[in-house]
Amino acid sequence: MKGILLSAVISVALVASSLPVFGADFYFGALGGVATLSGDGRFILLGTSGQTSLYKPENGAALNLLGGWDFSQYASLQANYTWNSNDVTMVSTAFGPTGGSDYQQTRTSQQSSAIADLLVYFRNRGSRVRPYLSGGTGPVWLSSSARTLVTVTGSPPIPPQHFSDVNIGLRVAVGMDVRLGGGWWFRYSFSETSSANPISAELSPPGQRLLKN
Repeated sequence: MKGILLSAVISVALVASSLPVFGADFYFGALGGVATLSGDGRFILLGTSGQTSLYKPENGAALNLLGGWDFSQYASLQANYTWNSNDVTMVSTAFGPTGGSDYQQTRTSQQSSAIADLLVYFRNRGSRVRPYLSGGTGPVWLSSSARTLVTVTGSPPIPPQHFSDVNIGLRVAVGMDVRLGGGWWFRYSFSETSSANPISAELSPPGQRLLKN
């Protein structure tokens, strides 16, 4: 059973230059920030035998390209392409009457997604500061490649050199837009995307938590 991958992105950027040619109802922008993946682990103890596994993610860079349509004073539809990269350390150990085994492996993982969001604003389009909530869904692709195998004892089940998976993700976000003038806005955003967790599925024993991004 696969878990869920959830990652949190904090991003600050100049966003959303309106397009007068379309009556200023459409906008586009780009955000850069920091992506944090949630970790996972599991322990199984059966009599004189046991197994434990975990992965530890590091913070990484994040990019969000977006385009939207202000179809009302208080709501927008927005299309997003997001990308982030995070280093991950995977560890597994097992012991029993016949001996033990373990490994530690470092990996580089990249995640990209195409998400359609509905943004609901708390102030109308004429306001200088517009806080918002949003939610949306779309496909999320994760790819992971091994960098180094730090240590190996015995014959543990080591994850493959490369693995990838595509799943449907759910994204929620909060933030605010601040009008700078001349059709330009400044956006602060905190978003969280959850999807099935290919990293936990490669642990031995497999993890069971959601992956949060």
